[in-house]
Amino acid sequence: MILLALAAALASAQPAPVLPPACAAGPSGAVCRALAAGEAGKADVAAQEFETLAATAQGPERDRALAAAGNMWIAAGQPGKAALALDRALAGTGLQAEQRGEALLDRARAAESQNDLKLARARVTEATQTIGEDPFLWYFSAALAIREGKAEQAKIAIGKALSLAPDEALVLFEAGHVYQFAGEPDKAKDYWTRAAAREPDSPTGKAAKEALALLEKPAAPK
Repeated sequence: MILLALAAALASAQPAPVLPPACAAGPSGAVCRALAAGEAGKADVAAQEFETLAATAQGPERDRALAAAGNMWIAAGQPGKAALALDRALAGTGLQAEQRGEALLDRARAAESQNDLKLARARVTEATQTIGEDPFLWYFSAALAIREGKAEQAKIAIGKALSLAPDEALVLFEAGHVYQFAGEPDKAKDYWTRAAAREPDSPTGKAAKEALALLEKPAAPK
């Protein structure tokens, strides 16, 4: 995903510091500290470390640090801060090709969290120019189409996601939602069954089982 790619780029762009058992102090160890915080589930701390790096960096390194910060702010449940960081990153010229596409997708995710569906769709459309082979792009596009009330668009998007990742439980799970929304419960049941079978013990698999249980529950008498 974008965080790992950007972190690798940031790390290669800097002289390798001599790190103590913990990360080095100051901006030189920011990537190390950010990755450590992310692995510990402290997304907000990781975002702050990337912004610390961005404050002293220039050019592509600054833009990549801001994009990584935005990604982490989304994980921390703070889409407003994510939007600010990502807009600053995208305003520069340091993000190219897939890196820019992933940042655009993150900007779409932040916009969707802020209920700005128009901006979210615009950023998704722009992202397809560079990351059209990323199944998560189409997964998100399908989920966004449901929020937009566009069943046919959701079916087209999830179809593309399935063509790229036919055995991915998360994609299968979302396909179930798409077809339930489209009024095709038999297809929804099929996709949820496949998601549950693919990863029976994962959060996605368990959620698929819960969706199946609700789908099969008899309707309450009128």
